[in-house]
Amino acid sequence: MTLSHTIIDSPIDALTLVGEAERGRVALRAVWMRSPRHVQDAAELGVRDDDAFAAPIEQLNEYFAGERTQFDLTLDAQGNDFQKRVWVQLLAIPYGQTRSYGQLAADLGDPNLSRAVGSANGRNPISIIVPCHRVIGADGSLTGYGGGIERKRFLLALERGDGAADDQLF
Repeated sequence: MTLSHTIIDSPIDALTLVGEAERGRVALRAVWMRSPRHVQDAAELGVRDDDAFAAPIEQLNEYFAGERTQFDLTLDAQGNDFQKRVWVQLLAIPYGQTRSYGQLAADLGDPNLSRAVGSANGRNPISIIVPCHRVIGADGSLTGYGGGIERKRFLLALERGDGAADDQLF
C-alpha cells in the first residue's frame, strides 16, 4: 500500500484527503480542511493519486448536496486506543443530531472524561466523515472545532436541512 492524497473543492473550502491506496481503492487516514492548525508537510501526504479517491470524493459530493447521510468507506484513522474509542462514538451520532462531550464521556462509561473526550475529538483526523462537528457544549453552544466555528455551523445547518448552508463559505 502507498500513502497518497488528493485535494477537492467543497462548500467549506478545499479538503485534502489522505489514505493508504492500493489498486484504485483507499483506506482514508485523513480529511483535512485548510487551516493554520492543519498544515501538512509532503511526508504526511504521499503521492497525489486522484483515481484512488473516487469513492470518498463521490460520497463527500453527495453529502454536500444533501443526498447522503452516512458514509460507506474504509477508514484508517491513526490514534491511540482512547482516541479510537471516541471516534467510534462519533460515528454513532446520527446525521442531523448532536451530542455533548459529557454525553460521549458517559457513553464511554465515565462522565468525568469529558475533557479527554474533547481532546480526542479535536484530534480526529477524518473530519466530516467521522462527524466531530456534531459534538457541542453541555449548554448547546457550538464549542471548539478545528475547522472553525463557521464551518461547524455550516455542517450542522446542512444536516438540519434548514437552508442556512445553501451558500459556500469560501
